[in-house]
Amino acid sequence: MAKQVHIRVDDDIYKELSDYSVVSGQSMQDCLSVAIRQMLVKAKEEPSQDCNGYTFIDLFAGIGGMRLAFESAGGCCVYSNEWNKYSQQTYYANFGVQPDGDITKVQAESIPDHDILVAGFPCQPFSIAGVSKKNSLGRATGFEDKTQGTLFFDVCRILKAKRPKAFMLENVKNLCSHDKGRTFQIIQESLRELNYKVFFQIIDGKGYVPQHRERIVIVGFDKERYGENVSFSFDLHPLKKQPVVRDILEKEVSEKYTLSDKLWIYLQNYAAKHREAGNGFGYGIAPLDGVTRTISARYYKDGSEILIEQRGKNPRRLTPRECARLQGFPDSFKIPVSDTQAYRQFGNSVVVPLMSDVAKLIVAKLEQLDTDPQIEIAFSNIPQRKVI
Repeated sequence: MAKQVHIRVDDDIYKELSDYSVVSGQSMQDCLSVAIRQMLVKAKEEPSQDCNGYTFIDLFAGIGGMRLAFESAGGCCVYSNEWNKYSQQTYYANFGVQPDGDITKVQAESIPDHDILVAGFPCQPFSIAGVSKKNSLGRATGFEDKTQGTLFFDVCRILKAKRPKAFMLENVKNLCSHDKGRTFQIIQESLRELNYKVFFQIIDGKGYVPQHRERIVIVGFDKERYGENVSFSFDLHPLKKQPVVRDILEKEVSEKYTLSDKLWIYLQNYAAKHREAGNGFGYGIAPLDGVTRTISARYYKDGSEILIEQRGKNPRRLTPRECARLQGFPDSFKIPVSDTQAYRQFGNSVVVPLMSDVAKLIVAKLEQLDTDPQIEIAFSNIPQRKVI
């Protein structure tokens, strides 16, 4: 629940604040909120301590699912970036850190050195036309030509500038088939052009939570440091007992989550219409002893993809806490935003225990590589390049 605070500022500060509001595209209220959060973070900052684990940065951080995953693997986050103000609010409430804003305006060189780059980057269309034209003319194209104008380009330019030991990227399963596979082809080419050994796999989160959620995970290791012969396997260890929907349900749920008669009738009619047309569109009643469909950022609209049956009344949608559990967030995770924003945030997030498992595999591989005397000797003989 937002509170109102009235403040007075001098004319010169008001002018600067007004100008900055226009440049940043944010309201003056949002600018002040960010400034106050940053001031509070600064005020309670502890003296910097040596990190015993690998350092990582959290790009397109959302509400911090990836951060939880890599911290569980012993990692230390040294930088986070997320543009959405509501996600920033949730991130701050849980980690005491105000993520940096628009990644496209961040100089790569200003980002702290780190061992692992972590990013759940959004998938945007890549322009194939310019690349095809250059190829027809016999001209070489680089990742800057192929990915400019997409947020994946920002991942590439940070990899180029900071040269972390490894990276982990996450995206929707359909990334592989987007634009007849050409988008994913460009992504692989760009990462390999940066001299990283790339591995990827589509993984379903249902072995860790009661939700069918397939995502592609892309992992890479620096060939300039570790050489060409790096191997990596997604040797995951899901739970021995399959989690089921009833495991995540709250015992007492407010009536506000029960569907209204009007909405429930609409959903039933909508499903019937599509059944007659021969397709499977419609609402989904989650089996209590099974797994749900994939929760999405649109869950706030009507909750139709995951409904819980109720005896003697209309079904209900999941509560925000149940959505958090469905993604594997601990109950200690704070939800400071409205239900609408919470549904969007958890729908956009990751299955935390699955990503924790992958994070541990990456850390274990780095520990193996970094203690290999042959790699250490080879790396020490390579002239360290200067990034311009």
